Amino acid sequence: MAKSPEMVWLDVLDLEEKGDRENALLQAKSVVEMDEKHADAWMAIARLNLPPLTRGKPLMPDLKQCSKAMTALKKVIQFDPDNDLAWELGGALLIDHLGMLEHGLEWWENRRKNEPHQVTPLVEQIGILARMGYYEDCAIKLDELFGEEMDAPANQQLLRMQSVRQMVEKAASMENSEIFNPRDKLDSRWEIMKRMKNKKPITENRFLFTFTAPIVFLLGILVMDALGDTAFGTIAVFLIILFLFATITRLSNSLLNNLNRHALDLDRAIDFESTSGKICIPDEIRESKLYASMMDIKTPALKERMDMIITSGEKLPKKWELNVP
Repeated sequence: MAKSPEMVWLDVLDLEEKGDRENALLQAKSVVEMDEKHADAWMAIARLNLPPLTRGKPLMPDLKQCSKAMTALKKVIQFDPDNDLAWELGGALLIDHLGMLEHGLEWWENRRKNEPHQVTPLVEQIGILARMGYYEDCAIKLDELFGEEMDAPANQQLLRMQSVRQMVEKAASMENSEIFNPRDKLDSRWEIMKRMKNKKPITENRFLFTFTAPIVFLLGILVMDALGDTAFGTIAVFLIILFLFATITRLSNSLLNNLNRHALDLDRAIDFESTSGKICIPDEIRESKLYASMMDIKTPALKERMDMIITSGEKLPKKWELNVP
C-alpha cells in the first residue's frame, strides 16, 4: 500500500533530523508530487536546497541553489501566504544573495497585499530604496511606516524602524549636495572614483583603532589628571571614558562614511547593475583594487550573476528607473 503524503512528510522530518539532507530532499519532492499544495514540503525543499546551518562562518549558497530555493519559496507563499519565514528567506535571497533589488521590492509589496499593516515589508522596502538613492520615495514610506494604521511593533521591530530611519537620514545627509546617479556617465562622482580607484574602503575596526581609540585615550589621560588617583576618581574616569567612547564613535560615523564615500558610490553602481542586469561601471574602475575589494565581500551567488551581467555587456540606459511600488 502506497504511503500518504503525510506519512512521507514524516519520513522527511525524520531524515532531516538524522542529517540525511539528500534523501530528505528527495522525499520532500515526492510529497509535493502527491500533494502540490503541501506548503511545509515546499518549505523543506527550499531549505534543503540551501547549505546547512553551521557553527562559525555560515556557508553561502551559489546561484543555482538560490534559484532552486526561490522556486520552492514561491510555491510556499502561494499555498501559505502567511508563512513569515518564507517571506523573510525569499527577501534575503533576492536582496542579499542575488542583488535583485527591484524583485525584492516587488516581493515585499506582495507581502503587503496580504498584510498591509505589517512593519517588516516596509522596513525592507525602505532599505532597498535608500541603497538605490531614492530618498523621496524613502520619505513617503517612512511616513507610512510610522503611521497610526500600522501594526504595533515588537521591541525588535521598533529598533529596526528607528535604525532604518537613521540610516536614511544619514545617507540623505551625506548626499545632500549631490546624489550619485550611476546611470549618468557624466556624474562627477565617477571622476572621484577614478581618482580613488586604488584606495580600498576603511574598515570600521581600522578606523576605530587609528582614529577613535587614540582620541579617547588622550581625553582619558586628561580626565585622570584632573580627577586624581582616588577610588571615586577611578570610577568617574571609567564612566567618563565609556561616555566619551560612545559619543566619539557616534559622531565619527559620519566622518567614516565621508571617507568611504567613493566605495559607497561604487556599491550603489554595483546595485544598479545587479538590479537592472545591465552594466554602467567604466572598465577603468572595474579593473581597480577598489572594485575588487567591494566584490570580495559579495555573496557567491551575486558574484556569479555579476559575471553573467558583465559578459552580456548590455549598457544601462540613462533613463532606466527602478519600478517603485
